[in-house]
Amino acid sequence: MEFACTFVPKLAGASGVQIRLTQQPSRAAWRMKQQAAHFRTFRTSSALSREAPGGAPEKVRGQRKVFDSVDEAVADIKSGSIILSAGFGLCGTAETIIAAMNRRGVENLHSLTAVSNNAGTAIGGGLSPLIASGQVDRAICSFLGNNKALEKKYLNGDIAIELTPQGTLAEKLRCGGAGIPAFFTPTGVNTFIQSGQIPARFKNGEVVEPGKARETRIFDGRVYNMETAIKGDVAVLRAYKVDEDGNCQFRYTTKSFGPLMAKAAKVSIVEAEHIVPTGELKPEDIDLPGVFIDRIVQATADKIIEIKMLRSNEDPEAQGSQDAALARRNRIAKRAAKELKPGFYVNLGVGMPTLAPSFLPPDNKVWIQSENGILGMGPYPTEEELDADIINAGKETVTLVPGASVFDSSESFGMIRGGHIDVSMLGALQVGANGDLANYMIPGKVFKGMGGAMDLVSNPDATKIVVLTDHVDKNGKPKIVQNATLPLTGARVVSTIITDLCVFEVDRKKGELTLTELAPGVELDEVKQKTGAKFHVADNLGRME
Repeated sequence: MEFACTFVPKLAGASGVQIRLTQQPSRAAWRMKQQAAHFRTFRTSSALSREAPGGAPEKVRGQRKVFDSVDEAVADIKSGSIILSAGFGLCGTAETIIAAMNRRGVENLHSLTAVSNNAGTAIGGGLSPLIASGQVDRAICSFLGNNKALEKKYLNGDIAIELTPQGTLAEKLRCGGAGIPAFFTPTGVNTFIQSGQIPARFKNGEVVEPGKARETRIFDGRVYNMETAIKGDVAVLRAYKVDEDGNCQFRYTTKSFGPLMAKAAKVSIVEAEHIVPTGELKPEDIDLPGVFIDRIVQATADKIIEIKMLRSNEDPEAQGSQDAALARRNRIAKRAAKELKPGFYVNLGVGMPTLAPSFLPPDNKVWIQSENGILGMGPYPTEEELDADIINAGKETVTLVPGASVFDSSESFGMIRGGHIDVSMLGALQVGANGDLANYMIPGKVFKGMGGAMDLVSNPDATKIVVLTDHVDKNGKPKIVQNATLPLTGARVVSTIITDLCVFEVDRKKGELTLTELAPGVELDEVKQKTGAKFHVADNLGRME
């Protein structure tokens, strides 16, 4: 994402946004207003001038939960509401329900706050229709990606965005549904999340609403950020099977945010691929009890595969012999595979880390975790194995190995923050000599959101953090530097750096680098020339294999 200006220095003088609450209209008046919308055009000079009382629709126990019409099910959602939209990328999104909300139009449904892992995508789907129509005024998400429509609205001041690390977002929702008002987390400490330096809203290149700094507290000698829970008015989600009393069964990675969103909302609407009689779902097959579901509609929208990836039977090294860039990436991935010991539980970030398993010996069983809710991720599928409900953290289609399990995102990030994952591999924009990692933002140039990266590096004493990166950027500037100058993903978190030229081990306490291996054909002088940090050289300097 390209910013019109460097925003950090402007934060101190930014003013807050004032929100005026108005009295909620009666149900009769609301219906008259809805009917009038068919005969006149809505005009406004500012989105903030529209009435948006918010609040949840009426919740009536004992009424029939199955609605014959999706339009009826969303007819009483109020402008100004907080909408919790399930799904990861386009996997598990409530396309049928969102389309019905969009059909109500910006006059009848507007000023929404949407909470979702990502607010729509570059190819549409998910929240994209509501973003494009101007019905969403604020989005709370972890990742923008290549969504140019959202980027434009953000930079023009048409929408506010509160970026939240993915695992923190999941935990905020879990706490919202469990009646826990706040919690402390190591995620985001010593980053712009803690200091509140990521603007929520721009206008004409100026910051008009800064981010919110976090309160901190020390436990056992370590700093933690306080995060507050998220509770919504309405949750919209998609499930595989739903019985007439609202008990839900999800397929594979559609479970990522579905149960969390439903539990955190006052009223939850689920679109079901199959609506079945109560009793058809066995108790052990129910992923979400019916107490959390208020309305059920039939899913009619087709599933959308965001990134279709298929397995290639060609040898990766043979492919690399024909492509210099791939050869360089393979060299890094091949060395990275040596960090994956038999029986390890490993999280692999998008990009080069996903290549590492291709270089594992056949007898080396490694359990690969994907933070959207997989433990036991397999390779890309064949055309016959392709399943829209099985994707990885990069939204790519994947497979599951025998013994794999699937779970929601709060469970997934609990594994990571809790130190149950042995190794986490990520890419980098910059790595400091002390292990500081920056990999999600270049102010003024690049800003797609941190996704789950801040959570992945939140427990570096228990989970070894390995960075895979080219030694220099596309302009020839060193990526390994004495002191990181880009906004941090984590402070003093990296233990090993693997580049196309060499391997560095990091002493995070002393803030020192030691060169331990050189790539084939690379000499020490080249590494010195292309490294922006001081480093020691190991006595037994080896060669990358």
